[in-house]
Amino acid sequence: MIGKIMDLFRRACGMAGLQASTHMEKKTTRRGNYESGSDYVLEYGELRFAFNEEDFGQRVEQAAVKLAFVEQGLSQEELDDLLDLAVSGEIAEPSSSLGEHINENWEDLVGPSNRSLVHWIRRLVFRGAWLDQRVKEGELDVVFDERNQTFGYVQPDRSSELIELSKEPSWRRIAYRR
Repeated sequence: MIGKIMDLFRRACGMAGLQASTHMEKKTTRRGNYESGSDYVLEYGELRFAFNEEDFGQRVEQAAVKLAFVEQGLSQEELDDLLDLAVSGEIAEPSSSLGEHINENWEDLVGPSNRSLVHWIRRLVFRGAWLDQRVKEGELDVVFDERNQTFGYVQPDRSSELIELSKEPSWRRIAYRR
């Protein structure tokens, strides 16, 4: 079961270098699902992650920042449009210039399903929650990577080698600028 979940996650998030340890494969209890509330729910296979509004909003904004599509510190109206995009896959009625920018550049943002902005925002939100849950359950530890000046993840029962997360694309060329 654990191996199957790890394979599903690796496929969903494109993670390389994350191998299920013998200890993890022997585990017979079912892993917990991430939960901070019940306002938003993401499901993939047997995994179910539920978020409160604030947590989900922060994760969606961080995902868009990581994709170089927006800068940190969106207004509430901009965040509402970004949340609409993440949840619905489109923005029917923009409430900000960000929403208008997304709709004006839709052809460049939509692309094939695995290359769309919506796909990558959802993927990064899911991946972040999955990693947070693994940390909470003691399967991963958070460490500071001196070389890159960033935080990363390691498996505590293995070497201190950082887990390599899949590289996300950049939307810098059509980023929203205020």
